[in-house]
Amino acid sequence: MSNQTLGQKLRRLREDQGLLLRKVAAILDIDVAVLSKMERGERRLSKDAVLKLSKLYKADADELLTLYLTEKILGEIENEELAIKALHLAEKQIKYQKLNLKT
Repeated sequence: MSNQTLGQKLRRLREDQGLLLRKVAAILDIDVAVLSKMERGERRLSKDAVLKLSKLYKADADELLTLYLTEKILGEIENEELAIKALHLAEKQIKYQKLNLKT
């Protein structure tokens, strides 16, 4: 995975398929300006929109959802002094929960 933002990735996918912004906006039933802001990273996408776009672009949904979650987390903790420490602890807790759900 590259250092592309979700918006950059989605814009590249759209352009690679030769789809116009207005066509994709119509499919998502949103305003063209809103979609443009999403691609520029000025507005967040919903999880539902990410899933719809992954189908439309025939893109890897896991990759797009990972970018979506990364940006969602980053938006919450990017200015926090303890962000890295909190992320490491969260990772440990997720692994622990997954192990306990299997047993």
